[in-house]
Amino acid sequence: MPLQFGHILKTTLKTLTQVNRGKATGILDFELKELENIFTLLILGGFAGLPSPPSPIAIELLPYMEKELIVLIARADLAQDPLGVLMGMLEID
Repeated sequence: MPLQFGHILKTTLKTLTQVNRGKATGILDFELKELENIFTLLILGGFAGLPSPPSPIAIELLPYMEKELIVLIARADLAQDPLGVLMGMLEID
């Protein structure tokens, strides 16, 4: 009986650890995406009416923003197609 309880306890703790690690990873992914969005807004803020950084600094940072620029262009293409935006959010190909 004690051996069985110990096994159940060990399995339960292992499962809880995996769940907590999964939640922590999800939170970190969300924070990373938000930081990338803030970085993009700081660099390309002129498009949204915010003050832009000096041009030489923005030019030096552009190679690090390849993914953000691709998303920006994709969203600009879908701006006139609300159904396309909805399908993109639902990840329907």
